[in-house]
Amino acid sequence: MSITINDKPTAFITGATSGIGLATAKLFASNRINLVICGRRKKRLNELKKELSRHTKVFILEFDVQDKKAVFEAIASLPDEFSNIDILINNAGNAHGLDSIEEGNIDDWEAMLDINVKGLLYVSKAIMPKMIKNKAGHIINIGSIAGKEVYPMGNVYCASKYAVDAINQGMRIDLNKHGIRVGAINPGLVETEFSKVRFKGDDGRAEATYKGYKPLQPEDIADVIHFMVTRPSHVNIADLLILPTAQASATIVNKEL
Repeated sequence: MSITINDKPTAFITGATSGIGLATAKLFASNRINLVICGRRKKRLNELKKELSRHTKVFILEFDVQDKKAVFEAIASLPDEFSNIDILINNAGNAHGLDSIEEGNIDDWEAMLDINVKGLLYVSKAIMPKMIKNKAGHIINIGSIAGKEVYPMGNVYCASKYAVDAINQGMRIDLNKHGIRVGAINPGLVETEFSKVRFKGDDGRAEATYKGYKPLQPEDIADVIHFMVTRPSHVNIADLLILPTAQASATIVNKEL
């Protein structure tokens, strides 16, 4: 399969140092897609650049997506070789806490809204102008099953992912006139650092999330992302919900599989 945007496209991946972002960066590199990999952990970014540079050209940007000034300054600093982004993977996102709404921590609420919603918007706003100028590009927003159905104690996290779902639809409508493809992937349970962050370092509780069944792996989602960006230019996969076989909904998981 060949990428249809150009012969040597450049992909910009947020949250590239772990989970889905890391798996996507590795798969893209193995397919000779140039990369701008972004994250908050510089050591990990440098290690990843060293690894992936064996396969493709890699540029790293260290910033936190919720820091508006840092986002725009970092993206404006891209050298010419990496400044035309063909593929944007809005992957960075987090869940903080799992509390009933009346017991929720306001700092957790703000972190989820700042990262999952505002961060996605900041990065997209910084990158879209050149895609519009080029009349081409592909944006993939990583949502969640939490953006399709609300579950107990999901409240603000679900709200943030419902917002991603709405933004994805709005982007697709508004960017249609510019020839830019926009789509979303909404995973169910994926075994990543997600639960460690949600449960604030409680490894036992985080590990229990994935016990008794086979959750999705980051590589499963990376495979789908690669499939989406390698479709012919007239094909746009707009919205996908992806679950492990053991999961039927946000709250129903068969732990006997």
